[in-house]
Amino acid sequence: MRIIKTTIALFLLLITTSVVAQEEITIIPKPAHTEVKEGKFQFSSNSTFIVKGDAQKEIAEALIAKFQLAAGWKPQISNKKSKNNFIEFKVDKNLNREAYKLDVTSKNIVITAKENAGFIYALETIRQLLPTAIESKKTVANVNWSIPNVNIVDEPRFQWRGLMLDLSRHFFDKSYIEATIDRLAMLKMNVLHLHLVDDQGWRIEIKKYPKLTDIGAWRVDQENLIWNARLRTNPDEKGTYGGFLTQEELKEIVSYAQNKNIEIIPEIEMPAHVSSAIASYPELACFNQRIGVPSGGVWPLTDIYCAGKESTFEFLQNVIDEVISIFPSKYIHIGGDEATKTNWEICPHCQKRMKDEGLKNVHELQSYFVKRMEKYINSKGKRVIGWDEILEGGLAPDATVMSWRGTKGGIEAADQGHDVIMTPENPCYFNFYQGPQNEEPLAFNAYNFLNEVYKFDPVVSSMSPKEAAHVLGGQANLWAEYLSSPKDSEYMIFPRLAALSETLWSPKENRSWNDFTLRLFPLLKRYDYLGINYSKSAYLVTAFSSADLANKSIKIELKNEFPNPDIRYVLGDKSIEVDAVKYVNPIEIKESTILKASLFQDDKPVGKTFIDSIVFHKAFANKVKYNTLYNSNYKGDDHTLVNSIRGSKNFHDGQWQAWLVDDMEVVIDLETTKTISQLALGSLENQGAGIYFPTEIKAFVSTDGVNYKEVGELVHPFAINSSVELKDFKMNFKPTAAKFVKVVATNLKKSPKGDSSFMFFDEIVVK
Repeated sequence: MRIIKTTIALFLLLITTSVVAQEEITIIPKPAHTEVKEGKFQFSSNSTFIVKGDAQKEIAEALIAKFQLAAGWKPQISNKKSKNNFIEFKVDKNLNREAYKLDVTSKNIVITAKENAGFIYALETIRQLLPTAIESKKTVANVNWSIPNVNIVDEPRFQWRGLMLDLSRHFFDKSYIEATIDRLAMLKMNVLHLHLVDDQGWRIEIKKYPKLTDIGAWRVDQENLIWNARLRTNPDEKGTYGGFLTQEELKEIVSYAQNKNIEIIPEIEMPAHVSSAIASYPELACFNQRIGVPSGGVWPLTDIYCAGKESTFEFLQNVIDEVISIFPSKYIHIGGDEATKTNWEICPHCQKRMKDEGLKNVHELQSYFVKRMEKYINSKGKRVIGWDEILEGGLAPDATVMSWRGTKGGIEAADQGHDVIMTPENPCYFNFYQGPQNEEPLAFNAYNFLNEVYKFDPVVSSMSPKEAAHVLGGQANLWAEYLSSPKDSEYMIFPRLAALSETLWSPKENRSWNDFTLRLFPLLKRYDYLGINYSKSAYLVTAFSSADLANKSIKIELKNEFPNPDIRYVLGDKSIEVDAVKYVNPIEIKESTILKASLFQDDKPVGKTFIDSIVFHKAFANKVKYNTLYNSNYKGDDHTLVNSIRGSKNFHDGQWQAWLVDDMEVVIDLETTKTISQLALGSLENQGAGIYFPTEIKAFVSTDGVNYKEVGELVHPFAINSSVELKDFKMNFKPTAAKFVKVVATNLKKSPKGDSSFMFFDEIVVK
């Protein structure tokens, strides 16, 4: 009996030890295979890295430098093995290029890899096994610098694990790019795609064509205007906002990235997204038109390279020659997207080209353009990547397709035997919102939440094994229209890039959203130490409200991205820290109040507290008559303006009614005569989307629905607004008897750009 009890006790001890140790394994991306053993390896100043050659030494020094800052001491480096407490690098040519094995015992650590890539990734794994304080830039006391004894066998699922930085819409310098490279390496990503050319800025020095950076790298400063509300620039007005990278800077970036196993892929757009080049050299366009470098959004993209002039191809070939001299990458990205080819249809040069080449239409002309440039790039030992529009008119023979308009283009290209990189807008565009729009900085008006990024798989389920074999991997794209600083950029990248890294690295069967969220929190602590301005949007509580007009109540459902979230809330003036109760079922509200809710961890609120004011007013659930009808695209329902549910900055949320060019005139039937003294009209302004506040609002009351008297007027002249804003236009007046309330709002009619303007309204609050 004693033997049985002892055996059971030892078994339980082993289970407990294994569980405790397993909880310490919070690596992102999750390794392919992890076996946790009993015991720990202790790092100290006596620890020695056993390396061979300068490259291995440099890899080891990256982690040693962290110990020097955070622990206050340095492990040693040697090419001779010691008896214990060493970290040894071993080469095994039988492993795959980026694979590694990590064997940690209490006496030593052995890292086995084929190439430097594996050693880099093994040390990144050790880094995440160490306490989060290893990221500190100053000495941290009382830290046990140990890692659990483990055996890890690891390699990536996909060979292409990328991030695209848009340097054109807003310029980012060498220091930020190198910081991004460090963060990519931390997550075992291996591609940085630099979008160096677009309408709003040419960012790469080309010595043969100095005007590209003298003129094309600078635009007129309209940063006070929202991106798509910016005005057309005058080609004679000198640009002052922008910048570019010299060839020497780019070579240094490439070298820095190579030491982190990251390939830099340059993108040189063609034939569209090139206004900056045409502003510099007008002869590149069909009609030699003079334009300024755009300061903001451009649509449609009609100022594109002329496909009929031989001088266009001479220019591009010369540009490509200099690009190739900087970037040793296997690929050159040539864009190829969103070309509006109306000028080609009437250009005599293009029409002659089509006739000479036997091309049926301008789509085939674009295919000719891409194929010709691909042939030249291939002749230089490089391969071409293009956005999925390069499929139109026939795909170039050796081109790789980057599928962004969903996955259809990628599937089509793979079916034709072409390699594919999947980067569909949903969920790979990191310029989309990642949390409730009211709580987020300005972004493109669409959503890619953290959990949606984690669900991404580059291989589409409908693909055959043969097609799937052509999927190189995936990539996140960060377009920079709304990002003017590194902090803005960081906010959009992290932590979504961590989720993407796991989808591209880890075996599909190893991945679990629940497990990932547990491993995410230690990574965020590392980001705190590193000073990364990561988003906390995943913490946010979101609310979904519905009105029960018959019962005069509103039901509010609370959600959060994390699995089984501990959401708690209070009503009224109660404290969220002290009085919060656990959210279980939708909350029914029948009187005006304030709702506060938060995600809780360890019995404490985390992230930003959600706050919503619910106002039951005298027009709630009453009938609304529309003397001018709303726009059919934004019509809400018959009670949108009186349901006490407020719209958000997301004008697609279903809580808005809109009027395009027309003025709004509505009448609310209060059903009985009531005494009122205030009216508020809730409105939205998003000048980039063509939505403007009303220029004038008038309120009228009546007791019979025939004879009205004016009780309030408010004038709001147009003003530049560089943000998205919600505003209640309030009018106070003497207490007045009313059974009918008429509200008239005057539309701006035309924006400063000359476009038709919208007005958006979500509620008419009558008190």
